[in-house]
Formats: sequence, structure tokens, C-alpha cells
Amino acid sequence: MNIRSLTRGDGVVIGAAVLLFIASFLDIYSIDGAPDDADIPSLWGSGAVVLGVVLAGIIGTVLVVVARALPQPKKVAGLDLGQFGVAFTVFAAWSALGNIFDPAGAFDGDGGAFTNNLGAGTGLILALIATLIMAAAAVATPLVPALKGSLIPAARPAAPQPYGGQPQSGYGYPGAQQQPYGGQPGQPGPGQPGHAQPGPGQPGQSFGGQQPQPGQPQPQAPQAAQPQQAQAQPAPAGDFSPFWFAVPVPRPLFAEDGSPTPIAELAPGTWYLAVEQRGANLVAQTQDGRRGVLQDTSGIQRG
Repeated sequence: MNIRSLTRGDGVVIGAAVLLFIASFLDIYSIDGAPDDADIPSLWGSGAVVLGVVLAGIIGTVLVVVARALPQPKKVAGLDLGQFGVAFTVFAAWSALGNIFDPAGAFDGDGGAFTNNLGAGTGLILALIATLIMAAAAVATPLVPALKGSLIPAARPAAPQPYGGQPQSGYGYPGAQQQPYGGQPGQPGPGQPGHAQPGPGQPGQSFGGQQPQPGQPQPQAPQAAQPQQAQAQPAPAGDFSPFWFAVPVPRPLFAEDGSPTPIAELAPGTWYLAVEQRGANLVAQTQDGRRGVLQDTSGIQRG
């Protein structure tokens, strides 16, 4: 499960569930003229309210959150867990509304003056508010862009080094100390401290530090080795540089061979590395090293 895939709408649903759980310990009835120390039961004193409002709302919240956090959606009887969760939250709000209008239930008309003075308590009122917020957020999250945003923002990663870039030290990096061709590592080059200049009448040292002897072939010019040296250098990178990105909503990642079956799903709140651009598509690499094509790049957040 990936909690970073939770959205702001899921956070509202979770907050409403916490409010509903707190309301379940408050008074279920409000009785006119009752003393302050009257023992009025909480929402847990009514089985209908507990099953239809409290537990239905909490179960709906759990299903919505679990369905969002799972990498692949789970289905029960052909319906996603998230759809079951939304249905539970709407049912809880509907049941809470009914208890507000008729808190006495079947006692109406049989209890005389007692039922006439009986009204909805603080617990029922807060339960109605909590379930209404819960149901509204669960239904509106897929529809409202503001609720689709990630609940837990991911930390911005360090900028990746582009392909073909030189390391921070060593040969080829700007500002690094270059070794003369043919010189030994650690030996000072011409013009550096410690380098002995040839005195008058002394022949200059050839490449490799040895004097050519008569009858031996002369050393080749440096230009002969330049093609091999140039061949060893990596090819310069193009205009595209790899970058980190995050998706606003879960999106499938397809195989590079064009297969229609997704190989992974990119989750919001997680950073992925874009390694190549193919037209309007991006070749992305997941955290476990898999590569695939992201066809829908709208709304992505660059790192």
C-alpha cells in the first residue's frame, strides 16, 4: 500500500470519520427539562444508529482509503472497493438524516409527554454533519481538481545528472587538472611547480619521457592517437535532459514495445525519472528499475 497516493479528498473523508467517531460518544437525545446530570445514552446505546450511521460511515471511509492506497484496484461482485466505500458513506448520511427527523423512532405516539419533549442530541447532530461531509468528499473527489491533489506532497529530489555529463572530478571536467599526453599520473606537467625545464643544449623529452635511439622507429605524432581518444569519449547528449516528475492522478505505464497491457501504474506523490522523450510521450523509469512509456503527460509536476 502506498499512502502517498491518497488525495486531499481522502483526507477530508478521514477527518469526517474522526468527527463521526467522536460524536458517537455524545448524547443521542435532547430532553427538554432534563437535569444536567441526567444519564442520557450515547449513539452506542442505539443499535440502529450504530449500524446505520457510525459503523457504516467508518467502514465506508476504510474502503475508500484502502482502494486508493492499493497499487491495483480490487473488485467485489464486479465493483471496486472505492465504489462500495462511497455507497456506505452515502447510506450513513441518509440514516443520520432520518434519525435527526425522528429521534424517538417507534416510540412516537406511545410515550405521551416524554416523546414530545424528546429531540436529537448533540451526538446525532454532529453525526449528521460528519456523514454529510464524508459523503460529499467521497463523491466529489474524482470530479473536483482541487480534491485530486496529493495529500502528502513528496520531497523534491535532487536534479539528476544528464546523460553524457562529466563527473565532478577527473579527466574532462572543467577546472580539473589535466595531465599531459603521455605523462604519468602524479607527475607535474610543463609550466607547473616541480617540473624541470630542459637546460641549454639538452634535447626536449619526447612523449613517454624516453629519447629515440638511432635505428628505432620515431614515435607517432599525437594526432594519430586523437581519433581513438575521441572515439572513447561518450557521445554528447541531445536537447533532452532527464528530469524527475510526479503525476497528479494514477496513470498506467505501458511497455516500450507498444503492448497495450500496462506494466506498472504511476501513483501520485511519488517521483519518477523521465529518461527519454518520444513525441508527446515520455519514457519513465520506476523506482524498481522498470522502464515504460507514459502516454498521458498532462498536468505532471516537474522536479
